[in-house]
Amino acid sequence: MNAITAPPGTLPPPVIPPGALPGYPGPAHWHRVPATGQHYLDTGSGDPVLLLHGNPSWSYTWRHLLPALSPHVRCLAPDLPGMGLSPRPPVPPGLTDRYEGQLDALEAFFGHLTDERRLPGQGWTLVMHDWGGPLGFAWALRNPGAVTRLVVLNTIAFRWPPGYRLPLPLRCIRDSAPIAALTHLTNAFARTAVRAGVVRPLPAAERRAYLRPYARLRDRRAVVAFVRSIPRHDDEPSWRLLEPPDGGSGLAGLPVFVGWGMRDPVFTPLVLDAWTDRFPQARVHQYADAGHYVMEDAAEELGGHIRDFLRETA
Repeated sequence: MNAITAPPGTLPPPVIPPGALPGYPGPAHWHRVPATGQHYLDTGSGDPVLLLHGNPSWSYTWRHLLPALSPHVRCLAPDLPGMGLSPRPPVPPGLTDRYEGQLDALEAFFGHLTDERRLPGQGWTLVMHDWGGPLGFAWALRNPGAVTRLVVLNTIAFRWPPGYRLPLPLRCIRDSAPIAALTHLTNAFARTAVRAGVVRPLPAAERRAYLRPYARLRDRRAVVAFVRSIPRHDDEPSWRLLEPPDGGSGLAGLPVFVGWGMRDPVFTPLVLDAWTDRFPQARVHQYADAGHYVMEDAAEELGGHIRDFLRETA
């Protein structure tokens, strides 16, 4: 892996020995973006697939899907700035600033892959989970033609559907500065997510691996910042980043795979219905005994379904 770097104004990423990450690809697949220090995995060969994780996870969340996909496609899985093994940049104060800062980092990452690693600028498949949905969707709208297929896993990329209500714990962190500060101090959100986000409990070693990048107080600022960035109202400016420019159709006609953990307390079946309303052509698989981390609870089945979708839409 490239030497650990942190651009000016950022804190260096946590250093974690590979042996502490069961199931995670080894350092031969670890790379960094020179301009930002952002960490990413690069494994497999073939058509490029960009996998975007959510909060409070990181690229470790893809470890079960990579063996199913990497024999057939090239998997690029970054750690979003401030998360996983990426440097910790300052957290901007405004909602749209935080969102657009992450989008700018995606632009830098994509530029590194296309300009320096010679990956193609088109023909990408976008795999999105949780916050990876609005980030990836907005990035794809910024780059017409780059993305030709979508894989949607328990996420959202549009305004909350009518009747939806964010779970109370998330609303408390989002709306209360004291509760947010306590959550940051105790790492409560990440600790809860690795237990409540799955139906089948994770082994203790894997729970520890999920949490290792956020062990230090200074390393977990982005975790709470993401929750604080969840839009409250339909008129918030961040939603406009998910609208096609100039009133175009955007991504509406692309082949879409939707894999949904039906026991997710955050992205409920109401959100799934909103996806299928917007993308009636989508191939949908519902996993009845999977929670928010559908790639954990339904790893083998989900990996096979995504692999088949990629083969059949090549």
